[in-house]
Amino acid sequence: MGKKKQKIVLPPELPPEIPDEAVEVSDEDVTFVTENREYTGFLSNLDTKSINKHVTRVADVKEDELESLYERRLKKKSLDKETEKQGLEVDPVDALPVKTLDGKLYYRTVPKATQKSENEDKEEANTNSKDAGIDASVVRLTKAEKRAKLKKTRKEAKKQAKEVAEVEDVEQIPQAEVLDEVINDMTAEEANAKKKFRLAELGTALLTDPELNIKSLKEMLEISKDGDRDIAVLALKSLLAVFRDIIPGYRIRLPTEKEQEMKVSKAVKKMRFYESTLLSTYKAYLQKLIAVEKQAVYKRVAVRCICTLLEAVPHFNFRENLLAAVIRNISSEDDISRKLCCATVKSLFTNEGKHGGEVTVEAVQMIADLVKVYDCQLHPDSIEVFMSLTFDDDLGKRETQDANNKFKSKNAKRKNLKELKESAANEKKRTRKEMMSKTREEVTTELKAASLATDVTERRRMQTDVLSAIFETYFRVLKHAIKPRSEAGSSSQPAGSHPLLTPCLNGIGKFCQLIDLDFMSDLMNYLRKLARSGNNSDGSSKDVSACLTVSERLQCCIVAFRVMRNNLDALNVDLQDFFVQFYNLIIEYRPGRDKGEILAEALKIMLCDDRQHDMQRAAAFIKRLATFSLCSGSAESLAALVTLKHLLQKNVKCRNLLENDAGGGSVSGAIAKYQPYATDPNLSGALASVLWELNLLSKHFHPAVSTMASNISMLGTGDNQVHLSNKSPQQAFKELSLEQDSFIVKVDLNAKRKKGNASLKHICMGADLDSTIQVDENDVKKKLSEHYSLLHDIAENERLRGELVGTTLSLNLYEQYKKQKKRRTK
Repeated sequence: MGKKKQKIVLPPELPPEIPDEAVEVSDEDVTFVTENREYTGFLSNLDTKSINKHVTRVADVKEDELESLYERRLKKKSLDKETEKQGLEVDPVDALPVKTLDGKLYYRTVPKATQKSENEDKEEANTNSKDAGIDASVVRLTKAEKRAKLKKTRKEAKKQAKEVAEVEDVEQIPQAEVLDEVINDMTAEEANAKKKFRLAELGTALLTDPELNIKSLKEMLEISKDGDRDIAVLALKSLLAVFRDIIPGYRIRLPTEKEQEMKVSKAVKKMRFYESTLLSTYKAYLQKLIAVEKQAVYKRVAVRCICTLLEAVPHFNFRENLLAAVIRNISSEDDISRKLCCATVKSLFTNEGKHGGEVTVEAVQMIADLVKVYDCQLHPDSIEVFMSLTFDDDLGKRETQDANNKFKSKNAKRKNLKELKESAANEKKRTRKEMMSKTREEVTTELKAASLATDVTERRRMQTDVLSAIFETYFRVLKHAIKPRSEAGSSSQPAGSHPLLTPCLNGIGKFCQLIDLDFMSDLMNYLRKLARSGNNSDGSSKDVSACLTVSERLQCCIVAFRVMRNNLDALNVDLQDFFVQFYNLIIEYRPGRDKGEILAEALKIMLCDDRQHDMQRAAAFIKRLATFSLCSGSAESLAALVTLKHLLQKNVKCRNLLENDAGGGSVSGAIAKYQPYATDPNLSGALASVLWELNLLSKHFHPAVSTMASNISMLGTGDNQVHLSNKSPQQAFKELSLEQDSFIVKVDLNAKRKKGNASLKHICMGADLDSTIQVDENDVKKKLSEHYSLLHDIAENERLRGELVGTTLSLNLYEQYKKQKKRRTK
């Protein structure tokens, strides 16, 4: 090995040379040094030998080599400064650029270290010494300098490593996360696409050959349990379409253990496997739907699948579970789910050929139980589905005919038996007849079993069960409406709320001819109490929760008249109470708040369609309707005027109200003065009044109302003018209510009065003044309704104050009674 070249360590740079002449020592400096010997003591302790050694250690180096060494150092410093200006140095490992998510390219760089490590210094020194050929023993660092240099290089290396790691984390981690997310999304989309394609394959195979591919149902059911909502919904809908197509038209009965032990053919085994797999998968599918139906995300999809299955295959297994789920959602808060369930129940009621009427009985009984559990606080649609039911009124007649036929056949058989006994000699004929009768009976039984139509007795039994459940529900609703507030307030709903009352009254009006006559008296009592709405005939109030609206009370009167008409031969009921209530309800009616259709129907059924009325009652209704026409809408006014005209045409003596003399002529009756605030129409004395309201109504803004009032006022008192109008109050109300939106009131501002009168003052607002003024009838209705509702509230407050005063007086009397009782005991 050759001799190693020593490292050359340059001496520190000397301070700039100052000539001795330029150095000036002042007297103050000299005095300061002489006085402060403590501070200048270090000068005496200086190691002059080591200083001289460091200064003179490169004395043997040649001048050319020393100059070249200084030149190389200066070049290196200039290069370092240029790289520092650029700021970065390229790592040879990451020589290629990096692309960001924005599409920009950049180079990963590392800042240059300010100082080099000890090894680099040594290598540099070695290279320099090689070039210079200097001995290593000439330049040596002290131990303190070496330690300080090592500490510095380690600290700088650690700082540099931390900065590089932070830069790499900031640059690499977000890019990796984004790439992972993109890859996961791509894989999820691919997996979903594969699942959708698989569902399509399985569904097509099942629809093509169900018996061969029946195992695919389980795989489709597994896909429906996927975490992705879209895939789960698609699987549920696919299973629904498959089940609707492959379910047979009969109920599946699985074989018993004994039947499974028996030897059967391959076809029977194949059919058993197919039916058992179909039934087990169908059961698991229904369990999945019922479990998913409780989740808000899948509720509508599950309800739609359940309703579709029940409507398509009501004869198949597990229909009780489907029907229970549908009835449970028949009063749901979700409008879409509720409408789906109601439509399904209505289709079951109308299409009884699919299930033979058994599902109808079960559904009606479940609805009755639901009404009982929720204490009549359900949506009106829950019992409005009963209106879709149809009943066969001829079942009773057919039963009597069948009984007569059976009786006749029994008599014929008895006669035949007698003849056979008498002709005992001819045994062959008797045996033939017996064989013929047996075969006929067997054939008839087989025909009945094979035919789709159910037996008459079975249909009558189911119809009876349905009617009993329906009327049980209706009577429960009526009883709940009449409950006192103390009992009705226990429910979650506020007292006085009866959402099921309106559909209940509609149902009673439709099926009243099927009600048993034993319950008619109870029904009429309920309707009478509801029409009073908690008020007695004497005006006192009860603690009753039936604070019904005017429309509901009018509907009670209508139902009572329908029940009376449909059972006219069997009932003998006095309807005077209903006339009294209707007489008072006409004034309580408010346009916009109450339903005008129900008022028009009540006018038609109670006044127009009824037989001849009592003269006092007819006059009272005529006067009340004329007063009502002044303060109601145009449609209600026209319906009231049509009824008024009908009553005047029917009751000739009531036409005396059209005369101008006060007192109504000679037929004023026992009451000589008209009592407008009387609650009983028979005690109002309306014959003593005059229909002055027709004069005002003839100037009504609506031409239909004004022409009708003019026609009524022109009626004569002769008996030869009895011709009834063809238009009913319902038709008049409907026609005018449809025309109200497009009706525009026209006022002629340039109209002139009759001859002899001064002309109208016309204020001209300009040449472009339109001759038509549009009156918003809705605003007028709104203001009038607010005014009358305010008056009604004032009257109600006065009534409540009167009740409060009465209760306070009774409490004071009770306290006085207690005090007197205590005194007596003492």
